[in-house]
Amino acid sequence: MSELIDNRAQRIATLKEIIQHLHAGAAPDLVKDRLREMVGRTDASEIMAMEEQLIAEGMPVEEVRSMCDLHSQVTRDVLVHLANPSPIPAGHPLDTFRRENAAIKQVVAAIRDTATEIGKLDPTADATDLLFRLRQSANELMDIDKHYQRKEHTLFSCLERHGITGPSKVMWSKDDEVRALLKELNSAAHKCGSTAFDCKQLVTDYVNSAVFAVQEMIFKEENILLPMSQQTLTENEWAEIWVASPKYGWCLVEPQQGYRPPDSSEAATPAVPNDGTIKMPTGNVTVEQLTSVLSTLPLDLTFVDAEDRVAFFTEGPDRIFARSKAIIGRKVQHCHPPRSVDVVDRILADFRAGRQNVAEFWIDFHGKFVHIRYFAVRDRQGQYLGTVELTQDIAPLRALEGERRLLQYGEPQA
Repeated sequence: MSELIDNRAQRIATLKEIIQHLHAGAAPDLVKDRLREMVGRTDASEIMAMEEQLIAEGMPVEEVRSMCDLHSQVTRDVLVHLANPSPIPAGHPLDTFRRENAAIKQVVAAIRDTATEIGKLDPTADATDLLFRLRQSANELMDIDKHYQRKEHTLFSCLERHGITGPSKVMWSKDDEVRALLKELNSAAHKCGSTAFDCKQLVTDYVNSAVFAVQEMIFKEENILLPMSQQTLTENEWAEIWVASPKYGWCLVEPQQGYRPPDSSEAATPAVPNDGTIKMPTGNVTVEQLTSVLSTLPLDLTFVDAEDRVAFFTEGPDRIFARSKAIIGRKVQHCHPPRSVDVVDRILADFRAGRQNVAEFWIDFHGKFVHIRYFAVRDRQGQYLGTVELTQDIAPLRALEGERRLLQYGEPQA
């Protein structure tokens, strides 16, 4: 069949059928040939739609995730770019994502150059200087976490509003793979001996796999995720992402100046009842008062409604886990990395069925001892209304000894 299939639905169906042969063990080169012959040309939205259909029809997310690198490799020859609807101004979230990817590419190139130099050395030669360069570049790549967090917590949630759930189901898992590989690389690099033999082993065991994973993610973002996002998201959604982005930080480069959404000043303004007062069974309070009270408490609160959608969270000055307003209305399962979704689903199912009312965890996290508690929220008749999450650093509480009965303030504020 030599003619191109013009109908989009048919093209996606054909693309899906061919990719299923890849999953069944067909050789990638054979799959490439069939794609060129039967599909001819495809774009980012069709590849994403194909993966979402595979998941919807019962293929495990883990299988799609494990094969998505091959998906991108075999579709490169037939992939065409979506037409850009409009130029992107400097400082726009898309501009920042792309500039970060360009900076990441530079670090990857530096790592590859260093690895090449190491490969030319005699195994007994001293490679201290090259090892130092490798460690420095590997450490710079750890900044990728900021790029991925902004993508996962702001961009993915906006795409989901348009029915595009593939990135949060598949790409988030691939992000976690990259994070794990970079962590292993950094750990191994700092334990590595300084001989060329040791460094060559480091390149073979850790550098190549980490660099490949980073490059594959850049390709997926630049050729699939970002073009599709530009086609799909509204200006208001880009404004929302722009407002939420600073709390996650920037990867290797700072945003450029130029873009500022016209409604950015209103993006964080809460809705206020008509008379400005919320009347509750135990008293009345204004939205401003309630917001200030909740933001003063030494804990983070997030409420998920009965449909498992994030309805509300507090914004204290020292949040333990970053939150973005883009998650409001988002399924809570999509706010967690895929490896922990099973635990989230179990807690919510137990709460909804009335089997449990409390679940709690405690972890060491960035020098804090974090206590995480989930409580089922029910009305007076016992009907499930949702789940509230409370997160608190209890390290200072664990350190308390004896008693304090006299007034004594802590360290004075600056």
